[in-house]
Amino acid sequence: MKLRNVLGVAAGTVGLTVLANRLLTAREDFEPFLDGDHGTYRWRGFDIAYTEAGDPEDQDLLLFHGINAAGSSHEFHRIFDELSEDYHVIAPDLPGFGHSDRPPLLYSASLYTTFVGDAIDDLSDEPPIVIAGSLTGAYAAMAARTHEVDELVLISPTDSSMGGRRVWLRTLLRAPVVGEGIHNLVTSHRALRYFHADHGYYDVENLSDEVVDYEWEVAHQPGARFAPASFLSGFLAPTEDLDDVLAELDVPLTLVWGRDAEVTPLSEGYDLAERADARLAVFDEALLLPHVEHPEQFVDVVQGKIEAEQEQ
Repeated sequence: MKLRNVLGVAAGTVGLTVLANRLLTAREDFEPFLDGDHGTYRWRGFDIAYTEAGDPEDQDLLLFHGINAAGSSHEFHRIFDELSEDYHVIAPDLPGFGHSDRPPLLYSASLYTTFVGDAIDDLSDEPPIVIAGSLTGAYAAMAARTHEVDELVLISPTDSSMGGRRVWLRTLLRAPVVGEGIHNLVTSHRALRYFHADHGYYDVENLSDEVVDYEWEVAHQPGARFAPASFLSGFLAPTEDLDDVLAELDVPLTLVWGRDAEVTPLSEGYDLAERADARLAVFDEALLLPHVEHPEQFVDVVQGKIEAEQEQ
């Protein structure tokens, strides 16, 4: 094939990718998923979105969602209302996710650890209960060393993120055309359902079309690829070992685990619980999202209705 023909095909491919990316960009005025009072506050140049509900006179309870390409506080939609009956519940979207600002920064574990710590101080008047999942569980644990927390509930916490750090991959995923195209592929409706079925939900029938549609919309906002680019290239993994951090804490700690989880297997939960002298609640028929698939039982764990080491 002549060079001019090759260049013509390449230019056409790039043009089609640009067009597809534009067509797949969602509107910016999408509505928050959680019911409650919606607000924003300023944090280090970001507008941070949050939803709150419940009586402000009740104990504060902060919900920090996990890290994934379509992450936001919507993760807590099955427990948010029920928790608000007994607590003043506040669920922020992390910087770079959901309805919070999504500037093209090089996102890092230290940024999120700092955010979680500052949010504990900024969003609560007294030491709150903090619930956090996956990588954000590690950020919450590290923040709890220097910020007052009444209790930690961590859902399948981990200190690893998609292997080692790869600068080339982060650069590729942040690229204007190719990176955006890759991001659109891994956050398509089909891909979102695949990832949930693979390691999120034990029973994918518990995943509604409404949730998938919302996740697609979250993931296709302008700038939505930058934070996931750091996650997928390994830059959101903390440099400290989670078991060491948890062992140092002088805070009541509950670990929640799905018995059938593979990405962060239950064996890790047993090891962490033993090292940190923590409660461990194990949910049958659950992977990484026991709070989504078993909301009533999860709320019982938070409220202390489940005895230490009792399994669900």
